[in-house]
Amino acid sequence: MMAEARITTNNLKPAMHPALRVVGAVKRFGAVLAVDNVSLSANAGEVLALLGDNGAGKSTLIKCISGVHRLDAGTVEVDGVAAEVHIPSDARQAGIETVYQDLALFDNMDATANFYAGRELSGPKWLPRGLQRLDNRQMQKETLELIERLKVVLPSFDAHIGLMSGGQRQAVAVARAAAFARKIVILDEPTAALGIRESRQVMSLVERLRDDGNAVVLITHNMEQVIEHADRVVVMRRGRKVGEVKPSEATHKDIVSMIVGG
Repeated sequence: MMAEARITTNNLKPAMHPALRVVGAVKRFGAVLAVDNVSLSANAGEVLALLGDNGAGKSTLIKCISGVHRLDAGTVEVDGVAAEVHIPSDARQAGIETVYQDLALFDNMDATANFYAGRELSGPKWLPRGLQRLDNRQMQKETLELIERLKVVLPSFDAHIGLMSGGQRQAVAVARAAAFARKIVILDEPTAALGIRESRQVMSLVERLRDDGNAVVLITHNMEQVIEHADRVVVMRRGRKVGEVKPSEATHKDIVSMIVGG
């Protein structure tokens, strides 16, 4: 089946509205209640920081939104419409793309091959699938357009991912999510193990995703990034949502207090 998603270059920022809404999310693993009746929303054109200590339930929640786990109760809505997210392809079909800490990149392939892995473009459409040819020219064209628009700096366009720095690899993973996310991009610790300069490059990319009208959900332990880049903050502790605040209206100490329960 040919990929229906195409890289877009729409720079218009839409009016703020909930692109993602989670209502009453519950997830259990045996006797452990990992996510306990959590509700939150992420608006189009904003960065929502999802914070909490290890074990707070952040990663479990985004894995439920992304289709890795199935919710035991609650709903996920995309643009006000309930989304049946049971497996990762359901989330991608709904317009949700997620970048996990392991990045899931192929080191022996270039940026284009990584962008379209599993959703290659081919044609002509009237031929049976086995007789269609990969449209490498179009895939390269669309990848190059996105990389240039997002100002991703690579050693060379056709360089293998394994030859890139940590920041470049992270940028490719985030750009791949941007290529196919029609509404929502979820980033789990996108600057973990990166240096200061590479972290700034990735966070600049996050801002461009927001400016393109995506709802960006950012999991991070870096409070400086939260204060500088997030529009809103949701804090989880022991599986529950314990607070929500705008960084512009709270101090660093206020947010940390919510995280640790002070």
